Amino acid sequence: MNKYLFAFLIIFSTVSFADTLYITLEKDNALAVVNGETGQLLQTVPLGQRPRGVAFNNDKTQLYVAASDDDTIQVIDTASLKVVGELPSGDDPELFKIHPNGLWLYVSNEDDNIVTVIDLQTKNVIAEIPVGVEPEGIAVSLDGKWVVNTSETTNMVHWIDPKEQTIKENTLVDSRPRAAEFSVDGQALFVSSEIAGSLSRINVSTKQIVSKVQFEIAGVDKALIQPVGVLAHPNNKFLFVALGPANRVAVLDIETMTVIKYLLVGQRVWNLAFSPDLKRLYTTNGASNDISIIDVETLTVTKSVRVGRYPWGIAVK
Repeated sequence: MNKYLFAFLIIFSTVSFADTLYITLEKDNALAVVNGETGQLLQTVPLGQRPRGVAFNNDKTQLYVAASDDDTIQVIDTASLKVVGELPSGDDPELFKIHPNGLWLYVSNEDDNIVTVIDLQTKNVIAEIPVGVEPEGIAVSLDGKWVVNTSETTNMVHWIDPKEQTIKENTLVDSRPRAAEFSVDGQALFVSSEIAGSLSRINVSTKQIVSKVQFEIAGVDKALIQPVGVLAHPNNKFLFVALGPANRVAVLDIETMTVIKYLLVGQRVWNLAFSPDLKRLYTTNGASNDISIIDVETLTVTKSVRVGRYPWGIAVK
Protein backbone atom coordinates (compact mmCIF):
# COMPACT_ATOMS: atom_id res chain seq x y z
CA MET A 1 0.00 0.00 0.00
CA ASN A 2 1.22 3.49 -0.81
CA LYS A 3 2.69 4.98 2.36
CA TYR A 4 0.80 8.25 1.90
CA LEU A 5 -2.49 6.43 1.48
CA PHE A 6 -1.70 4.36 4.57
CA ALA A 7 -0.98 7.52 6.58
CA PHE A 8 -4.23 9.08 5.36
CA LEU A 9 -6.23 6.04 6.40
CA ILE A 10 -4.66 6.09 9.87
CA ILE A 11 -5.53 9.77 10.31
CA PHE A 12 -9.03 9.29 8.89
CA SER A 13 -9.77 6.36 11.18
CA THR A 14 -8.58 8.33 14.20
CA VAL A 15 -10.79 11.29 13.34
CA SER A 16 -13.78 9.14 12.41
CA PHE A 17 -13.89 6.98 15.52
CA ALA A 18 -12.74 9.40 18.22
CA ASP A 19 -15.65 10.64 20.27
CA THR A 20 -16.21 14.39 20.17
CA LEU A 21 -17.82 16.30 23.02
CA TYR A 22 -19.99 19.38 22.50
CA ILE A 23 -20.28 21.39 25.72
CA THR A 24 -22.37 24.50 26.26
CA LEU A 25 -20.67 27.34 28.17
CA GLU A 26 -23.22 29.50 30.00
CA LYS A 27 -20.96 32.47 30.75
CA ASP A 28 -18.97 32.43 27.49
CA ASN A 29 -22.08 32.14 25.28
CA ALA A 30 -20.22 29.49 23.37
CA LEU A 31 -19.83 25.82 22.54
CA ALA A 32 -16.62 23.98 23.49
CA VAL A 33 -15.58 21.11 21.23
CA VAL A 34 -13.38 18.52 22.94
CA ASN A 35 -11.72 15.25 21.90
CA GLY A 36 -13.14 12.81 24.44
CA GLU A 37 -10.27 10.35 24.26
CA THR A 38 -7.39 12.79 24.68
CA GLY A 39 -9.22 15.54 26.55
CA GLN A 40 -7.93 18.12 24.08
CA LEU A 41 -9.97 21.29 23.63
CA LEU A 42 -10.33 21.48 19.86
CA GLN A 43 -12.41 24.58 19.25
CA THR A 44 -14.72 27.14 20.85
CA VAL A 45 -17.70 28.30 18.80
CA PRO A 46 -19.76 31.46 19.57
CA LEU A 47 -23.45 30.87 20.31
CA GLY A 48 -26.47 32.75 21.60
CA GLN A 49 -26.99 34.05 25.13
CA ARG A 50 -26.71 31.56 28.01
CA PRO A 51 -26.61 28.24 26.15
CA ARG A 52 -27.66 25.27 28.28
CA GLY A 53 -29.49 22.19 26.94
CA VAL A 54 -27.88 20.46 23.96
CA ALA A 55 -28.74 17.39 21.85
CA PHE A 56 -28.27 15.88 18.39
CA ASN A 57 -30.86 15.04 15.81
CA ASN A 58 -31.16 11.33 14.99
CA ASP A 59 -28.44 11.18 12.34
CA LYS A 60 -26.20 13.63 14.26
CA THR A 61 -25.89 16.00 11.33
CA GLN A 62 -27.37 18.80 13.42
CA LEU A 63 -26.94 19.92 16.99
CA TYR A 64 -29.68 21.73 18.88
CA VAL A 65 -28.75 24.19 21.63
CA ALA A 66 -31.11 26.05 23.96
CA ALA A 67 -30.02 29.69 24.00
CA SER A 68 -32.02 30.46 27.14
CA ASP A 69 -31.69 34.24 27.26
CA ASP A 70 -32.45 34.54 23.55
CA ASP A 71 -35.64 32.48 23.92
CA THR A 72 -34.72 30.18 21.06
CA ILE A 73 -33.15 26.85 20.17
CA GLN A 74 -30.29 27.25 17.74
CA VAL A 75 -29.67 24.68 15.02
CA ILE A 76 -25.99 24.00 14.35
CA ASP A 77 -24.55 22.10 11.41
CA THR A 78 -22.11 19.60 12.92
CA ALA A 79 -19.84 19.60 9.86
CA SER A 80 -19.27 23.37 9.74
CA LEU A 81 -20.22 24.20 13.36
CA LYS A 82 -22.20 27.15 12.05
CA VAL A 83 -25.66 28.19 13.21
CA VAL A 84 -27.97 27.34 10.31
CA GLY A 85 -31.38 28.00 11.85
CA GLU A 86 -33.54 28.50 14.91
CA LEU A 87 -36.57 26.79 16.44
CA PRO A 88 -39.47 28.60 18.17
CA SER A 89 -38.85 27.33 21.69
CA GLY A 90 -40.89 29.72 23.82
CA ASP A 91 -39.54 31.77 26.76
CA ASP A 92 -36.39 30.68 28.60
CA PRO A 93 -35.78 27.20 27.14
CA GLU A 94 -33.46 25.17 29.34
CA LEU A 95 -33.73 21.41 28.88
CA PHE A 96 -35.25 19.49 25.98
CA LYS A 97 -35.44 15.98 24.59
CA ILE A 98 -36.24 14.54 21.17
CA HIS A 99 -38.86 11.82 20.81
CA PRO A 100 -37.56 8.50 19.38
CA ASN A 101 -39.56 9.16 16.21
CA GLY A 102 -37.11 11.99 15.51
CA LEU A 103 -39.96 14.39 14.80
CA TRP A 104 -40.96 16.01 18.09
CA LEU A 105 -38.79 18.09 20.35
CA TYR A 106 -40.05 18.73 23.90
CA VAL A 107 -38.81 21.89 25.63
CA SER A 108 -39.14 23.08 29.23
CA ASN A 109 -40.11 26.77 29.29
CA GLU A 110 -39.35 27.76 32.86
CA ASP A 111 -40.83 31.26 32.78
CA ASP A 112 -44.08 30.25 31.07
CA ASN A 113 -44.79 27.02 32.99
CA ILE A 114 -45.32 25.10 29.78
CA VAL A 115 -43.71 22.34 27.76
CA THR A 116 -43.43 23.39 24.12
CA VAL A 117 -43.59 20.69 21.46
CA ILE A 118 -41.82 21.48 18.18
CA ASP A 119 -42.20 19.58 14.92
CA LEU A 120 -38.64 19.28 13.61
CA GLN A 121 -39.77 18.84 10.00
CA THR A 122 -41.99 21.90 9.78
CA LYS A 123 -40.12 23.80 12.53
CA ASN A 124 -43.46 24.85 13.97
CA VAL A 125 -44.87 24.60 17.48
CA ILE A 126 -47.53 21.89 17.46
CA ALA A 127 -48.49 21.97 21.15
CA GLU A 128 -48.03 23.97 24.33
CA ILE A 129 -48.68 21.81 27.39
CA PRO A 130 -49.37 23.61 30.70
CA VAL A 131 -47.38 22.04 33.53
CA GLY A 132 -46.36 23.00 37.06
CA VAL A 133 -44.34 26.01 38.19
CA GLU A 134 -40.77 26.22 36.85
CA PRO A 135 -40.64 23.19 34.55
CA GLU A 136 -37.13 21.75 34.39
CA GLY A 137 -36.28 18.15 33.51
CA ILE A 138 -37.48 16.32 30.42
CA ALA A 139 -37.22 12.60 29.74
CA VAL A 140 -38.64 10.37 27.01
CA SER A 141 -39.02 6.61 27.36
CA LEU A 142 -37.14 4.55 24.78
CA ASP A 143 -40.40 3.11 23.45
CA GLY A 144 -41.73 6.64 22.97
CA LYS A 145 -44.83 5.96 25.07
CA TRP A 146 -44.14 8.59 27.75
CA VAL A 147 -42.65 12.05 27.98
CA VAL A 148 -42.14 13.33 31.53
CA ASN A 149 -41.50 16.81 32.82
CA THR A 150 -40.44 17.84 36.32
CA SER A 151 -41.68 21.11 37.82
CA GLU A 152 -39.28 22.53 40.41
CA THR A 153 -41.68 24.60 42.50
CA THR A 154 -44.73 22.35 42.21
CA ASN A 155 -42.56 19.31 43.13
CA MET A 156 -44.23 17.10 40.57
CA VAL A 157 -43.52 14.78 37.70
CA HIS A 158 -45.98 15.29 34.84
CA TRP A 159 -46.67 12.27 32.60
CA ILE A 160 -47.36 13.40 29.03
CA ASP A 161 -48.92 11.12 26.42
CA PRO A 162 -47.21 12.09 23.13
CA LYS A 163 -50.08 10.69 21.07
CA GLU A 164 -52.39 13.35 22.46
CA GLN A 165 -49.74 15.82 23.78
CA THR A 166 -51.60 16.04 27.08
CA ILE A 167 -50.82 15.22 30.71
CA LYS A 168 -52.32 11.92 31.83
CA GLU A 169 -51.01 11.70 35.41
CA ASN A 170 -48.89 13.52 38.00
CA THR A 171 -46.56 12.19 40.68
CA LEU A 172 -45.61 14.19 43.76
CA VAL A 173 -41.87 13.98 44.56
CA ASP A 174 -39.36 15.58 46.94
CA SER A 175 -38.55 19.29 46.83
CA ARG A 176 -37.12 20.88 43.71
CA PRO A 177 -37.04 18.01 41.22
CA ARG A 178 -34.48 18.55 38.49
CA ALA A 179 -33.52 15.73 36.10
CA ALA A 180 -35.50 12.65 35.10
CA GLU A 181 -34.18 9.47 33.50
CA PHE A 182 -35.94 6.30 32.37
CA SER A 183 -34.32 2.93 32.98
CA VAL A 184 -33.29 1.11 29.81
CA ASP A 185 -36.02 -1.51 30.28
CA GLY A 186 -38.60 1.27 30.64
CA GLN A 187 -39.93 -0.02 33.96
CA ALA A 188 -38.56 2.73 36.20
CA LEU A 189 -38.17 6.50 36.19
CA PHE A 190 -35.47 8.14 38.31
CA VAL A 191 -35.96 11.73 39.48
CA SER A 192 -33.41 13.84 41.33
CA SER A 193 -34.60 16.34 43.96
CA GLU A 194 -32.06 19.10 44.44
CA ILE A 195 -33.16 20.68 47.73
CA ALA A 196 -34.20 17.40 49.36
CA GLY A 197 -30.86 15.81 48.46
CA SER A 198 -32.64 12.67 47.27
CA LEU A 199 -33.37 10.46 44.29
CA SER A 200 -36.77 8.82 43.75
CA ARG A 201 -37.43 5.62 41.84
CA ILE A 202 -40.91 5.62 40.30
CA ASN A 203 -42.72 2.60 38.89
CA VAL A 204 -43.71 3.56 35.34
CA SER A 205 -46.81 1.35 35.36
CA THR A 206 -48.28 2.67 38.61
CA LYS A 207 -46.68 6.16 38.53
CA GLN A 208 -45.91 5.68 42.24
CA ILE A 209 -42.62 6.10 44.11
CA VAL A 210 -41.29 2.69 45.13
CA SER A 211 -38.01 3.72 46.76
CA LYS A 212 -35.76 6.68 47.57
CA VAL A 213 -32.07 7.29 48.14
CA GLN A 214 -30.90 9.99 50.53
CA PHE A 215 -27.31 10.89 49.70
CA GLU A 216 -24.79 11.29 52.52
CA ILE A 217 -21.09 12.01 52.10
CA ALA A 218 -18.68 12.01 55.01
CA GLY A 219 -17.22 15.47 55.57
CA VAL A 220 -19.64 17.20 53.18
CA ASP A 221 -22.38 19.47 54.53
CA LYS A 222 -25.78 18.00 53.73
CA ALA A 223 -26.92 21.34 52.26
CA LEU A 224 -24.26 21.00 49.55
CA ILE A 225 -25.52 17.61 48.37
CA GLN A 226 -27.86 18.69 45.58
CA PRO A 227 -28.69 15.96 43.05
CA VAL A 228 -29.15 17.23 39.51
CA GLY A 229 -28.14 15.28 36.37
CA VAL A 230 -29.02 11.56 36.21
CA LEU A 231 -27.75 9.01 33.69
CA ALA A 232 -28.59 5.30 33.44
CA HIS A 233 -26.03 2.87 32.05
CA PRO A 234 -27.37 0.79 29.12
CA ASN A 235 -26.49 -2.39 31.05
CA ASN A 236 -29.41 -1.50 33.35
CA LYS A 237 -27.19 -2.14 36.37
CA PHE A 238 -25.67 1.23 37.19
CA LEU A 239 -27.02 4.73 37.65
CA PHE A 240 -24.90 7.87 37.84
CA VAL A 241 -26.12 10.98 39.68
CA ALA A 242 -24.41 14.41 39.65
CA LEU A 243 -24.51 15.96 43.13
CA GLY A 244 -23.97 19.64 42.30
CA PRO A 245 -21.90 21.63 44.83
CA ALA A 246 -20.98 18.41 46.66
CA ASN A 247 -18.53 18.01 43.74
CA ARG A 248 -19.31 14.31 43.52
CA VAL A 249 -20.94 11.82 41.19
CA ALA A 250 -22.80 9.04 42.98
CA VAL A 251 -22.68 5.57 41.43
CA LEU A 252 -25.75 3.49 42.31
CA ASP A 253 -26.74 -0.12 41.90
CA ILE A 254 -30.06 0.17 40.07
CA GLU A 255 -31.54 -3.03 41.48
CA THR A 256 -30.83 -2.33 45.15
CA MET A 257 -30.83 1.48 44.89
CA THR A 258 -27.70 1.67 47.03
CA VAL A 259 -24.65 3.86 46.53
CA ILE A 260 -21.61 1.90 45.37
CA LYS A 261 -19.19 4.80 45.30
CA TYR A 262 -18.87 8.58 45.32
CA LEU A 263 -16.48 10.00 42.71
CA LEU A 264 -14.79 13.34 43.37
CA VAL A 265 -15.05 15.55 40.28
CA GLY A 266 -14.97 19.29 39.58
CA GLN A 267 -16.97 22.00 41.32
CA ARG A 268 -20.75 22.22 40.88
CA VAL A 269 -21.16 19.16 38.67
CA TRP A 270 -24.23 19.50 36.46
CA ASN A 271 -24.69 17.01 33.66
CA LEU A 272 -23.39 13.65 32.46
CA ALA A 273 -22.79 11.78 29.20
CA PHE A 274 -21.17 8.50 28.10
CA SER A 275 -18.65 7.99 25.34
CA PRO A 276 -20.16 5.93 22.47
CA ASP A 277 -18.22 2.84 23.56
CA LEU A 278 -19.38 3.37 27.18
CA LYS A 279 -15.79 3.30 28.44
CA ARG A 280 -15.84 6.88 29.65
CA LEU A 281 -18.27 9.08 31.54
CA TYR A 282 -18.03 12.85 31.12
CA THR A 283 -19.25 15.45 33.61
CA THR A 284 -19.71 19.20 33.21
CA ASN A 285 -18.48 21.14 36.25
CA GLY A 286 -19.86 24.67 36.20
CA ALA A 287 -17.99 26.40 39.00
CA SER A 288 -14.54 25.00 38.16
CA ASN A 289 -14.94 25.67 34.42
CA ASP A 290 -13.91 22.15 33.48
CA ILE A 291 -15.12 18.66 32.66
CA SER A 292 -14.10 15.44 34.38
CA ILE A 293 -13.40 12.19 32.52
CA ILE A 294 -14.27 9.00 34.39
CA ASP A 295 -13.16 5.46 33.55
CA VAL A 296 -16.44 3.54 33.75
CA GLU A 297 -14.88 0.09 34.23
CA THR A 298 -12.71 1.09 37.20
CA LEU A 299 -14.97 3.93 38.42
CA THR A 300 -12.02 6.32 38.71
CA VAL A 301 -11.63 9.91 37.61
CA THR A 302 -8.76 10.00 35.13
CA LYS A 303 -8.60 13.60 33.95
CA SER A 304 -10.02 17.10 34.20
CA VAL A 305 -10.08 19.45 31.21
CA ARG A 306 -10.57 23.23 31.25
CA VAL A 307 -13.16 24.13 28.64
CA GLY A 308 -14.46 27.64 29.38
CA ARG A 309 -16.72 29.49 31.77
CA TYR A 310 -19.62 27.56 33.32
CA PRO A 311 -19.87 24.36 31.29
CA TRP A 312 -23.46 23.10 31.54
CA GLY A 313 -24.86 20.80 28.85
CA ILE A 314 -23.03 18.03 27.01
CA ALA A 315 -23.66 15.92 23.91
CA VAL A 316 -21.31 13.30 22.49
CA LYS A 317 -20.77 12.28 18.86
